[in-house]
Amino acid sequence: MRFLAGIALATLLQGLVLSEGLMARHQSRVEGPARTPDIHFSPTRHNIADAMLKLANVTGDDVVYDLGSGDGRLPIIAAQKYGARGVGIEIDPRLVEISWRIANEAEVANRVSFIVGDLFEADLSKATVVTMYLSPSIMKILEPRLRALKPGTRIVSHQFSMPGWIPDRRIQVDESELLLWVVK
Repeated sequence: MRFLAGIALATLLQGLVLSEGLMARHQSRVEGPARTPDIHFSPTRHNIADAMLKLANVTGDDVVYDLGSGDGRLPIIAAQKYGARGVGIEIDPRLVEISWRIANEAEVANRVSFIVGDLFEADLSKATVVTMYLSPSIMKILEPRLRALKPGTRIVSHQFSMPGWIPDRRIQVDESELLLWVVK
């Protein structure tokens, strides 16, 4: 129930941030990204986010990193539903601010963290699970870093594959393909 309230709050906040009058006030408090993001925020639907975490067999022992975390829904669901710790890496400080608001509303702020940062430079060494909804060109750049993570780390992508790495498993959820790789 708290998560649903969090999603409702996220939807409300997104609407508020997008309105012109409030956008101007919001920007005066929180600066925009340090550079133009490589990909623009497109929220993953709740059922898809949950399916991504199920595909990775997330448990309370996991640390889930979401690359390009947007409004923070994947780390928040990981913490709220699976008891995992969640870390969101997002270049846009406005989205990080929204993520923190939703995490507080969902009462999981003590189990998640959101970092304003570049996913190409983020330290992923503590991750046991990495989730992402990124373009194939970005996935290709990230692939060597992801392959270098500790053995057993699970990587889940919404929709897009890595050209040089065959996934261990693929599933279809609604119109979306989810792909899982396990680092060897």
